[in-house]
Amino acid sequence: MQLFDTVTLDGLRRTQDGYLVADARVARTGIQLYTGLEVDPEDKHGLRDKAVVRVYRPEEEVFAKDAMHSYAYRPVTEDHPSDMVTADNWKEHAVGQTGGEVVRDGEFVRVPLVLMDKNAIAKVEGGKRELSMGYSTELKFQDGVTPQGEQYDAIQTSLRMNHLAVVSAARGGSHLKIGDKSQPKEKDMTLKTVTVDGIPVEVTDQGATVINTLQQRLVDAGKKFADVETAHQTKLADAEKAHAAAIAEKDKALAAKDADLAKKDAEIDTLKGKIVDGAALDKLVADRADLVATAKAIAKDVKTEGLSDADIRKAAVVAKLGDAAVKDKAQAYIDARFDILAEDAKKAMNADPFANVVRDGLTAASDADKGVTDAYTQMIADMKAGKTSATVN
Repeated sequence: MQLFDTVTLDGLRRTQDGYLVADARVARTGIQLYTGLEVDPEDKHGLRDKAVVRVYRPEEEVFAKDAMHSYAYRPVTEDHPSDMVTADNWKEHAVGQTGGEVVRDGEFVRVPLVLMDKNAIAKVEGGKRELSMGYSTELKFQDGVTPQGEQYDAIQTSLRMNHLAVVSAARGGSHLKIGDKSQPKEKDMTLKTVTVDGIPVEVTDQGATVINTLQQRLVDAGKKFADVETAHQTKLADAEKAHAAAIAEKDKALAAKDADLAKKDAEIDTLKGKIVDGAALDKLVADRADLVATAKAIAKDVKTEGLSDADIRKAAVVAKLGDAAVKDKAQAYIDARFDILAEDAKKAMNADPFANVVRDGLTAASDADKGVTDAYTQMIADMKAGKTSATVN
């Protein structure tokens, strides 16, 4: 990463050839302030929009052997060129050069330099005294605190110098300045204190405007994010509500289908209960035949076709005793009268078999079988019509 650092010139003197020679502090250790756009232009570390990023330069990096060697024989430029200075563009930018005697001076790096360009020399003598190193470095983005207790956001490593620029204002402060015995009086500058991330920083009016603008943008961005988040949560809630309603509707439909299936299952169970097995069916046929025979014994001409068991008993009683015998009577009473008449008929048949034959005539065996068959057929028809009252235990 290409960055710039600034210092001021000391001990200016002219040579016989008109060159301007000086010994200057050109770099220092400690915390230096950059804009987020300078150190994180692609916003890979989320610092691009920060007004101030604190970058720490440890002394072990500033005074490293390779870093110190890179200060020697660097081109001196007037302000920073848009690109690094190379052999291809040296003639376009160079107004002088640094020397080879690079030394440590406390927390600073001191190098000799010479300005050879007439116009650049005039500007320095006119008060343009501060110096700024153009260099490349590797930034490690990590929070921390210096041994002096200062907080930082990143650390500079692998410092390599490219050029030394004469500028109007140095990032490293007024210590990094070209100086002489007749240094002109500096203008007073009014500074404002602006709080950035809870840290008070003194800046110019222009700097305060930039910082306030960036802070307002951060506030606006936060509001937009909150609005987007609210809209997202609203849509999510609506979607969840619609989903829940759809599930409830499906559950309702499934419950209705389950109710229909349960009803059909109950009907099937009911129908199964009405199915009579072979042995039970034989018993029903025999009981029906006995009932019909008993009714005929009570009243020979009684009609039994199409009647239920209860109706057969009632018809036999009416045929024998008349309607008055069953009028307004309960079925239990009618059944009891039928049983009494049946018992009387049985006794009569047992008392005089010959008289019974004379009265009823002889019945062939085939006719008896036919009676049973007819009783069975009639019982099946009655069962289909729902008229029989016979039950199977």
